[in-house]
Amino acid sequence: MKVVILAGGFGTRIAEYAEGIPKPMVSIGGKPIIWHLMNWYASYGHKDFFLALGHMSEVIKRYFLDYKALNGDCAVDLNSGSVTPLETTTTDWRVTLANTGIDSMTGGRVKRIGRYLSGERFLLTYGDGLADVDIDRLIEFHISHKRLVTVTAVRPAARFGELELKEGAVTSFKEKPQLHEGWINGGFFVVEPEFLEMIEGDKTILEKGPLETAAQKGELMAYRHKGFWQCMDTRRDRDLLESIWQSRNVPWAR
Repeated sequence: MKVVILAGGFGTRIAEYAEGIPKPMVSIGGKPIIWHLMNWYASYGHKDFFLALGHMSEVIKRYFLDYKALNGDCAVDLNSGSVTPLETTTTDWRVTLANTGIDSMTGGRVKRIGRYLSGERFLLTYGDGLADVDIDRLIEFHISHKRLVTVTAVRPAARFGELELKEGAVTSFKEKPQLHEGWINGGFFVVEPEFLEMIEGDKTILEKGPLETAAQKGELMAYRHKGFWQCMDTRRDRDLLESIWQSRNVPWAR
């Protein structure tokens, strides 16, 4: 199944890490976060990627154009400029790099990428969040309910410790627990092609008009994911993901 990744935003809240690069190229363990995301989908056999680019698209394009040289040994003849790979990479992904407009909103980017999707069901997510979502079960759930869109609902960890009180006494103390309620949009969508008709154009925000309309029509279902999920909006988020990677107990790696 084709995988669409939204990778065109400005990433202003993580500017100190993303100076000179787009947000999806911020490194976790020496690899761009978008690589980790793609690697998760590929581990389930979904290796046909469509990156909806915008801000600093040339940086992401250059990474994939130079992918073999960056990820394998090679010999460079400085006289002729020829490059000879010394080992072959085993990454059998196909990556379509599509400019979807500098100022396009999330819905507009999906609409523009639609011309490459051949009217097929597709997977969709954001280029700045990692999770251990079971992609097989997600797709099975989507097929079972026969609606247009499935969104993965997640409950992120709270930013602060949670206290339960009774008459001034603390009856429970939980340091940054996972929220009990308040499911949020965690990305990792499965989408039927007819959904694209609900997107008007470049200025359409996916999370407002189209998804709200789908919900009102009963065409939006939620796959509840209780496992790991972490977005990368701030430096704190990036540092957390890096620390998880360094721990070698990495939920998003298979």
